[in-house]
Amino acid sequence: MEIKKVVVIGSGTMGSGIAAHLCNANIPVTLLDLTTEISEKARDRIFKSKPPLLLDKSQINNIQVGNIEDNFNVVKEADWVVEAVVERIDIKHNIYEKIFKDRKEGAIVSSNTSSIPIQVLSEKLAAEEKKDFCITHFFNPVRYMGLLEIVKNENNDLAKINALKKFCEIELGKGAIICNDTPGFLGNRIGVFAMQVAMTEAFKMKLSIEEADAIFGRPMGIPKTGVFGLYDLIGLMFLKVLLKNYPKMTLFKKLLKKFL
Repeated sequence: MEIKKVVVIGSGTMGSGIAAHLCNANIPVTLLDLTTEISEKARDRIFKSKPPLLLDKSQINNIQVGNIEDNFNVVKEADWVVEAVVERIDIKHNIYEKIFKDRKEGAIVSSNTSSIPIQVLSEKLAAEEKKDFCITHFFNPVRYMGLLEIVKNENNDLAKINALKKFCEIELGKGAIICNDTPGFLGNRIGVFAMQVAMTEAFKMKLSIEEADAIFGRPMGIPKTGVFGLYDLIGLMFLKVLLKNYPKMTLFKKLLKKFL
């Protein structure tokens, strides 16, 4: 399996970051959104981003842009289609219906979701379509965060999953790990627990936010945002998504009562 062309659908923070990093790897990429204007503004944000998402800003025009209505035919030429739209299952299902109608045979389709189960995302797909569908969870900022979670389940073509992992490691320079479809996958499952423990201990020790962030930061090999700063950055929305999709997660419910 060769990946020579990629389409990214959704030009928000993650979609833009993924498109920029593909551009860094000299992989032809097209970024689509609801309107071409949105995609063009995303390309402008990529160009001006700090820290820079592009290795070479002169490559910015290598990111083609368009809109879902008028330019969706580019999906027919893509070897890999990455969905990075809002974390709403109904919207994602509608996008997948369009993708699988137009994609070329054997093309990989993946979601950048951070927490929605692959079983939920793929529930409306045919058996043959499920073989080529997975989750590729990049972390923000995409250029600088080495981890990539590739989530699969029993429906996947494992040879294709392994080929995608190899591509992401060699061409994109990622530390790719293959995960099963478990709550929070691996990164969030461990990371959320670590942050909740850090916050709980900070409250017990009566530390200020600044003190807690200073400790749970660079000294521990964690980004300088610290624990409270990181929650401000990523928000609590993804935890609400976890609860919605994993209603039996009583531990999370108890923890979230303190913060939501």
